[in-house]
Amino acid sequence: MMIFLGIITTAASMFLFATFHRLTIAQTLPIPILLALPYLFTYLCATHTAHYITPSSITAQLQEYPYDHVLYHPSLSCRTCNLPKPARSKHCSLCNHCVSRADHHCPWVNNCLGRTNYRYFLGLLLSLPILEVYGAYLGYTILSPHLNFSLLHGKSLFSTEYWNTLAVISMYATNKGGLSIAGVAILAATTAPLPVALLAYHLYLIWAGTTTNENAKWGYLGEDMEDGFVWRAKRSEVQTFKRGLTQRNGESTQKEAEVEVDWPVDSDQIVVRTMDGLAPRGCEHLYEQIWSLRAVDNIYDLGFWDNLMYILQGR
Repeated sequence: MMIFLGIITTAASMFLFATFHRLTIAQTLPIPILLALPYLFTYLCATHTAHYITPSSITAQLQEYPYDHVLYHPSLSCRTCNLPKPARSKHCSLCNHCVSRADHHCPWVNNCLGRTNYRYFLGLLLSLPILEVYGAYLGYTILSPHLNFSLLHGKSLFSTEYWNTLAVISMYATNKGGLSIAGVAILAATTAPLPVALLAYHLYLIWAGTTTNENAKWGYLGEDMEDGFVWRAKRSEVQTFKRGLTQRNGESTQKEAEVEVDWPVDSDQIVVRTMDGLAPRGCEHLYEQIWSLRAVDNIYDLGFWDNLMYILQGR
């Protein structure tokens, strides 16, 4: 995190020290806001820990998301925390906590991104390229008098002469601007696509109603389907069958009820993986083998807009 913030601080300081007196008032007005936002979002990402699952919060955390009985099943506990595993949670060995709606551990903010701070991470990914593009724009406006593009007139874009001339023009402007202006502007322009690409990936995850962690889980499940190890049944039928079997054997039918969660989408599915590729023994007639993720419901996908709203609300 210190390296990340150090690069921003050093580059911004060098650039502003060399250019502030050359900028108009209109050009300087956005700078304080655009420069402060990455620091603010980094701070919020790094300090929010409400998504950590602790003994005092476990009851509330269990009511955040329902179990889908595909990626997440009830009655499982974290072997490290010795706490029940809520749906969509994951234990982070670096933070030493189970994390609610775990996405991934981000080294740039030195914290796990989960239910309460993932929205700030999206803000960070959005604010960074805006700052970089604006910095590159300011650098260009200052160096533009030294960029004599008229020398390119009459030269073919696909000729060696064109690119050699463009290199000479760029080198001349770079020498005029020095490291503080040209160097920082080039750094900003060339690195801006990186957070944009990462933001695009996370927007895709939001559209798909999943997280980085869950995206990997869906991938592993798809591979197991291709290998013939995955079976699906109706959960209500399996529960009724097991309840009847227990009664016939004279055993107690009392079982801890699954926590009821207020969630817009529900599904009666249960998906299991078997080591031998055979249906679960004793209730084979209830299961059918499935070969594609299209056969499985993702109850966490509410549609892009609702997915985004839930994230922005820290849910």
